[in-house]
Amino acid sequence: MRVLVTGGAGFIGSHIVTALLRARHEPVVLDALLPRVHPVAPDPPAAEFVRADVRDPSAVRAALTGVDAVCHQAAMVGLGQDFADTPEYVSCNDLGTAVLLAAMAETGVRRLVLAGSMVVYGEGRYECPRHGLVRPDPRRPEDLAAGRFEPRCGRCGSELVPGLVAEDAPADPRNVYAATKLAQEHLAAAWARTVAGTAVSLRYHNVYGPGMPRDTPYAGVASFFRSALARGEAPRVFEDGRQRRDFVHVRDVARANVRALEAASGPPTGGLVPYNAGSGEPRTIGETAEALAVAYGGPAPVVTGEFRLGDVRHITADSARLRRDLGWRPEVGFTEGMAEFARAGQRAPAVAG
Repeated sequence: MRVLVTGGAGFIGSHIVTALLRARHEPVVLDALLPRVHPVAPDPPAAEFVRADVRDPSAVRAALTGVDAVCHQAAMVGLGQDFADTPEYVSCNDLGTAVLLAAMAETGVRRLVLAGSMVVYGEGRYECPRHGLVRPDPRRPEDLAAGRFEPRCGRCGSELVPGLVAEDAPADPRNVYAATKLAQEHLAAAWARTVAGTAVSLRYHNVYGPGMPRDTPYAGVASFFRSALARGEAPRVFEDGRQRRDFVHVRDVARANVRALEAASGPPTGGLVPYNAGSGEPRTIGETAEALAVAYGGPAPVVTGEFRLGDVRHITADSARLRRDLGWRPEVGFTEGMAEFARAGQRAPAVAG
């Protein structure tokens, strides 16, 4: 199968290209190599390469020649610095996706796997001891400043118990990046219904592993910790370090993309199917910092109490559907993966703005 991988020179995209080659598929990489994302040019991919922006209609149409499926990874990621980043997020993520889908409709490509994100859920799944399943309100700045980090029930004020989020949870994007990721899914669903195509969204949880960029406001928290250790500094853990996340290794995510692409090679469904792509092993941010520090042999983490508006408290995945439907299983455990990541090289830092 010939697969166009947008953003294929990036962190996750490059691992997907490797996984496709191992599965005897033919990847074609489309990447703009934007200097703020790739300040140092990456090694040439071991695949056909098209240097172009996914927002360029003519370049995208040309890249789709002879292609059987698309794995859409190109996006601007992370929370950014402030709301002034909004136009660029919308342009890169949503306009880029719209241009790609329009070109796919024109050229007859009917299979899509989208890089989704768990951020579309907002806060995770919570239960109140008195009122059952509830959706917490956004956390208030005054509570965070006072060290009251746990979401509480809006009806009785009880502290809520976090659980696993399934794909049928209501969407509640709580920052600009999250809103653009949800819009990508809606666009893909509309495309699939219109052209009788097949669209899968893999809602990534906290992806980590070799090749993550360092020292950038757009990277994941594991990358921040690893970068600090490389500088000889203690990882700085925000809030109280008890935030729950699902850390999934990038090679496992790459394999999930290959499985989804192969599954999408059957009859078109005319809709979008979301899958949580997580390890199924909730871990705290503090545990993650400690695991990296121990494996690296660096300073112990420091819990700072700092916070970022827009961050959610707990978000962990129920990935049972991905396991059941596609037969995917994560192969890299938390301890093994963090030990590898502590020793692995990182990419040059992306540039903010």
